[in-house]
Amino acid sequence: MTPVHEAAMDFPDRFSDLPDYAFPRLRSLLDSHKPGGAPLAMTIGEPQHPYPDWVGPTIAEAATGFGKYPVNEGSEMLLGAISGWISRRYAVDLPKERLLALNGTREGLYNAAMALCPEAKGGARPLVLMPNPFYQVYAVAALSVGAKPVYLPATRETGFLPDLDAIPAETLDRTAIFYLCSPSNPQGAVASESYLERLMELAERHDFRVFADECYSEIWRDTPPPGALAVAQAMGADPERLVVFNSLSKRSNLPGLRAGFAAGGPESIRRMRQLRNYAGAPLPLPLQAVAAKAWSDEDHVIENRALYAAKYDIADKVLGDLPGYAAPEAGFFLWLPVEDGEAATLKLWRETGVRVLPGAYLGRDVNGENPGKGYVRVAMVAPANEMQRGLKTLRACLYD
Repeated sequence: MTPVHEAAMDFPDRFSDLPDYAFPRLRSLLDSHKPGGAPLAMTIGEPQHPYPDWVGPTIAEAATGFGKYPVNEGSEMLLGAISGWISRRYAVDLPKERLLALNGTREGLYNAAMALCPEAKGGARPLVLMPNPFYQVYAVAALSVGAKPVYLPATRETGFLPDLDAIPAETLDRTAIFYLCSPSNPQGAVASESYLERLMELAERHDFRVFADECYSEIWRDTPPPGALAVAQAMGADPERLVVFNSLSKRSNLPGLRAGFAAGGPESIRRMRQLRNYAGAPLPLPLQAVAAKAWSDEDHVIENRALYAAKYDIADKVLGDLPGYAAPEAGFFLWLPVEDGEAATLKLWRETGVRVLPGAYLGRDVNGENPGKGYVRVAMVAPANEMQRGLKTLRACLYD
């Protein structure tokens, strides 16, 4: 059979500069080498604490819902539970029209840019600002809408958050969206109320939106992290300036449930709902029932936080005297300084079987520098005794 067309197919260029995603890249680095000991994964942020024991029975009770198309924006029960949790946690009362249920927050962080990023800002290609290192969906969302990602260094010198006062005014004038993750992934830094106030002031002055990724907000060490919704309300900021994202993956140890939400101004949520009507993947109704119960229950969250508190203590005891060690304020990652993250990761795997993630895989090179290069990210998700073994092994291999 003669080919109809022998010319090469055309593909878009907008994603051509994307590096391999972090975990396939890690497999390419490590999998051709034998582990030097019993393998222990400390790479991916997948909670391994028990999820609530009522999850299965709740799904079973609501199983007839699998025979129905789900409510796209979220059921009344689920939106009511989310609204109630926001009110209890942040003293912010949001009507259901300002909420959208998500099939995991990655979907929302991506589609919010699709729904809300303008085609131009000040007559030029819009900019989307984000910390560096960062959660990789931020950059892909920017490229998908034709915006230019701008990577802001989040280093030890800046408190592991972008230095807001170091951003040129001309950059802010072209900014359409500013992604902020607090508590931050990978460093575990928390944006203070004053930091969030400053960010919202800049958003008002330079006319851009803040997308606040707060997925780690319920895993904290000493003090609950402030929320952008509460700060914006106290300032009297325009509700359309802010969209907040959260989920049950970390809070409730339910990463496979794929249950999150977005909260924002009524017009922003209306536009996100409209896009989702055409291109969304709503959460099945039985899973919405589980999500509603999870947002309504705090006991399991308190128990979960206590387990992480014990892990913070283990990390401090094992690594606390190392030069450059910074105990995380929140979240469940350790951001450990090394000479070269990729070389350290390979050495650790080949000599001990402990598997961590090179920090550079979470960042981008800017002017020849990647802020993650001199770090490895270690997830504190394994059972406490395994985590302790892993950290002791890591210390002996990389530092002692």
